[in-house]
Amino acid sequence: MKLFRLLGITFQIDLAWILIFALMAFSLAGQFSKEHPNWSSAHYWAVGILTCLLFFVSIILHELAHCLVARAAGLPVQSITLFILGGVSQIGKEAQRPGIEFLVSVAGPAASVVISAAFTVLWMVSRAHLETVGALAEWLAEINLVLALFNLIPAFPLDGGRMLRSALWGIWGDFSKATRAASAVGRTTAVLFFFGGALFVFAGQFAYGLWTGLIGWFLWAASQQNQRQANLRDSLAGLTASDLMISDCPRIQTGTSLAALEERVSAGSHPRWFVVLNGGSLEGILAWDQVTAVARELWDQTRIEGLMTPLQALRWVHPQQGVVHILEAMDREGIRQVPVVDNGRLLGVLGRAEVYHFLHNRFHATA
Repeated sequence: MKLFRLLGITFQIDLAWILIFALMAFSLAGQFSKEHPNWSSAHYWAVGILTCLLFFVSIILHELAHCLVARAAGLPVQSITLFILGGVSQIGKEAQRPGIEFLVSVAGPAASVVISAAFTVLWMVSRAHLETVGALAEWLAEINLVLALFNLIPAFPLDGGRMLRSALWGIWGDFSKATRAASAVGRTTAVLFFFGGALFVFAGQFAYGLWTGLIGWFLWAASQQNQRQANLRDSLAGLTASDLMISDCPRIQTGTSLAALEERVSAGSHPRWFVVLNGGSLEGILAWDQVTAVARELWDQTRIEGLMTPLQALRWVHPQQGVVHILEAMDREGIRQVPVVDNGRLLGVLGRAEVYHFLHNRFHATA
């Protein structure tokens, strides 16, 4: 769920976080009621909810630190999403040097340490005379320090795992090899969390066991995902736009209805892309799945220019440009396809479907 935009970054929240917020507020209200029996019910509930909100802000600041350092290094930042175990920053492309990745990764834990120190100072100056502020500040100082230490665990994709990858990348000079190694450490750490969770359960600490196992599951799934991403990058390494583009896209003129378009296409052989022209000038590109998304009873009255991706929304690429970098740009800018142009001449179209088709064939061939 989208929350707001700040500094050009979209802030979102996984709906599961709302459940975590409610559970945390309930837990804190119970904790404050035991530690401060003189408080009224409304008092400790209000402090519990306010403490949760400030922890929410602390996580945002942790992720924002990552984003600001990434931007300073020239990396585009798209969004920050809060989910069940914290937050994640969506950065448009990987760092080009290990030193940059290290700085981006360490920024979050450093911010959490600074926030913890700030709340520690607040606790020290308020505990004697402002009991409510002192209780709130003490918990936030502790939890932000825990957040920093947790993120420094060298398990990919936690910040510590990314710092480990940057170190291995700097030593080996191989990004993919470093990613695989960091992912392996992440999976090993996940197994340790699973065992720790089981021990908590056997010891009768079911809640601790559940959370520890949940963290292990998250680390395992995320490490597996990053391993797959490394494999995909390796599979696409060295490929250029000219290797995967479709060069024989049918040309169609503006004003053509979808019904007329279908009549021009042989049964069962629908091309994935159409180049849309107005006379001899390029107007845009139309994907067949854009056509099929329209109800068939509307095909007679729907013109292709109403569906196509117009020229001004297209990003041009050179035939020798790397596919990995093209995909990063397409993800970053939210576009489906790019025309491949050389010296002003349209050579073909490259879309996500062509990349996925190539990967599907390669993985099935090696299976």
